[in-house]
Amino acid sequence: MNKPLEQSHPTGLYQAQYGHFIGGEWVEGDSGKTIDLLNPATGQRLSRIQAGNAVDVERAVQAAASAFTTWGHSTPGQRQELLLELARRLKARMQDFALLETLNNGKPIREALHFDLPTTISQFELFAGAAFHLHGQSLDYPDAIGIVHREPYGVVAQIIPWNVPLVMMATKIAPALAAGNTIVLKPAETVCLSVLEFFREVADVLPPGVVNVVTGYGADVGEALVSHPLVRKVAFTGSIATARRIMGYAATNVIPQTLELGGKSAHIVCDDADIDAAVEAAALSTIFNKGEVCIAGTRLMLHERIRDEFLEKLARTLDTVKQGDPTDPATQIGAQASVMQRDKVLSYIDIGLQEGAKVYRGGKRARGPGLDEGNFIEPTILVDVDNSMRVAQEEIFGPVTCAITWKDDDEVLRLANDSSYGLAGGLWTRNLTRAHRISRAMQTGTVWVNRYFNLKPGMPLGGYKQSGFGREFCFDILNHYTLTKSVVINLEEGPLGLFQG
Repeated sequence: MNKPLEQSHPTGLYQAQYGHFIGGEWVEGDSGKTIDLLNPATGQRLSRIQAGNAVDVERAVQAAASAFTTWGHSTPGQRQELLLELARRLKARMQDFALLETLNNGKPIREALHFDLPTTISQFELFAGAAFHLHGQSLDYPDAIGIVHREPYGVVAQIIPWNVPLVMMATKIAPALAAGNTIVLKPAETVCLSVLEFFREVADVLPPGVVNVVTGYGADVGEALVSHPLVRKVAFTGSIATARRIMGYAATNVIPQTLELGGKSAHIVCDDADIDAAVEAAALSTIFNKGEVCIAGTRLMLHERIRDEFLEKLARTLDTVKQGDPTDPATQIGAQASVMQRDKVLSYIDIGLQEGAKVYRGGKRARGPGLDEGNFIEPTILVDVDNSMRVAQEEIFGPVTCAITWKDDDEVLRLANDSSYGLAGGLWTRNLTRAHRISRAMQTGTVWVNRYFNLKPGMPLGGYKQSGFGREFCFDILNHYTLTKSVVINLEEGPLGLFQG
């Protein structure tokens, strides 16, 4: 395979074409086919990537397996320094990488700069600190010493989505590297410009083969990667439908998985809540990353006594939201990441209307100067939503909030837990006892009380039920990237005498 031509984009921020990143080199794909990366706000092409296949996967896995013979025995100091250098490289080009996220994903530059980049950097810094604290244990017995070693798996396959590419990349590779594994990463084929440019930036500090990146469609790359006999573990973030296929592929060699599969989070507002603060949070949950957020509180559960006031204030707040060019620092909501996603969101709004819901605000494509050519959707509130409706049970992944009314705590807990998902949730109340009681009873991996999206480094993030299994953003994930080996050293001499007469 030959290296593709290094063609810098006129902006100088990124390449006009990227190869696969395998064994420390940028290489052409076996198929010779490419995929266009588009700007969802304008429809214009940004770059081209390789349309990978099983041949490319084979080369990447072999490179990772070869690198593991060395990296698997690296010192904590070596792993720590590498992770810190990755963080330093991101810090040095924060503006550039934020712009790349915005150009390819359609998210506002203000979000990319103040959420995506700091969160990405924090993952590298968090797990750099874990390198020296990842260790086994010893157990003392009268007749023996027990030693539990913690060892890396080897080659891990990681598949990430398109909504927060840099965050997902760091969330996956940082703990895997800290634990001593090597990686084959498959980013989303629609949004991965920032990820590819990141590896171009850090290629000189990554030992060859320790991290490899194969781009392409899931059907061509995913099965070959996850079912490869040298892959020892899989980490995936995405849809339930894709996860079921991945679990089937992983069953070929009986390898473990960590899966984060989205959510339909209940955002509960009690009658004693701070209404203005909760309105602000509901508005943010509607528009943040254009609603393309798995932890968004899209089931807005309003107590009947505050429902009307809350909806009026929420609609007025969304009326003030600036929608437009995602690269404009004043823009608060950008474009859906693809035409496919835009159409999916609009189809769900139609489904909601067919089910009996009503549009309280928004409900259609956003029009106006700078909007007509892009994948823009108005921030939308659906009311008269029953929790059994598809719009309340299925992940829309767009700027659509469904308002559901409730009367008492028992009812709202039943509604909140009546979902196949269980990733996150929110609760607004001034009553401490109520806060503890409801949050403990919610069947979900995270509950934010009196501030939604209150993400903190080191706090576990993961799901109940069909939202997946495993916990990320915390040291617990290191248990999923390591194996334990028990060694028992006998201290007594001589035979036990089991076979003496």
